[in-house]
Amino acid sequence: MKMKDFGFYRGVNLGGWFSQCDYSEDRMDNFITEKDFSIIAGWGLDHVRIPVDYNVMQEEDGSWKADGFRRIENALKYAGKNGLKVVLDLHKTAGFSFDAGEKEEGFFASEAYQDRFYRLWSEMARQFTDPKNVAFELLNEVTDESFIGAWNRISGECIRRIRAIAPDSLILVGSYHNNAPDALKDLDAPADEHVLYNFHCYDPIAFTHQGAYWVPWLDRDARISFGEAGVDSSFFERRFATAFGMAEKYNTALYCGEYGVIDNVSPEDTVEWYRMIHDTFEKHEISRSAWSYRRMDFGITDERLDGVRSKLISLL
Repeated sequence: MKMKDFGFYRGVNLGGWFSQCDYSEDRMDNFITEKDFSIIAGWGLDHVRIPVDYNVMQEEDGSWKADGFRRIENALKYAGKNGLKVVLDLHKTAGFSFDAGEKEEGFFASEAYQDRFYRLWSEMARQFTDPKNVAFELLNEVTDESFIGAWNRISGECIRRIRAIAPDSLILVGSYHNNAPDALKDLDAPADEHVLYNFHCYDPIAFTHQGAYWVPWLDRDARISFGEAGVDSSFFERRFATAFGMAEKYNTALYCGEYGVIDNVSPEDTVEWYRMIHDTFEKHEISRSAWSYRRMDFGITDERLDGVRSKLISLL
């Protein structure tokens, strides 16, 4: 089974719209518009991944924000009008974010935070159930390996609750080390045939994130070319080997929800990295969604890529 069989194969992230932003009305109403969905469909892609933070939909007391749900509903309508499917990704939940700067802590040990998570996903399942066109990604990038025991329990319970409402919707689950492909080995077996494994890939980080201010262990002044990055024809085969094994073991599909190259890299080297990972995706029919459509340090529509964009789009 492949996620491609469900109609999700080539996609792009709409990062920075309902997540990792200032949450202003201007941002959420204008950063992405219906025209952008038309452009993406024109690229020949079949889906978008939409990261959404919990506080777009929930007040601090846990009550619902009607405007947040309305905006997501509008996004789904824009996608549908343009023949695009949608992965709804909960990018931040109360008590946890992959970004320590968000200062969300305690989720994996707090029943109260976990209950908010379950209630939010139950409400999202009620409002956005569309098994043929909308997939649910439970949580973006669990960080520490120490969380895996709690995460297996929490994700399992969340899937059980979603299934009471949306029995056939696709559900994506990733593992620790920010959805590392080799960390899939420590996830529980998929609860059913519509629960799929999710991973991210920005390897090698020293190349794809060179100059990134949010990666403390990187030398922000260091720059390397693609030729110096050590990416040969078997690099991604080796990197995804554990993921391939888990998919085969449980007869489930793989989805690479994020991959991309920072804007400090030359356009030419960006294309070469995409070409190399694309070859592996195609060989194994791995569904994927590139990071990211606009800005967010990785923007495919950014002016710097004007001269190579057609080549890059062909490699998504």
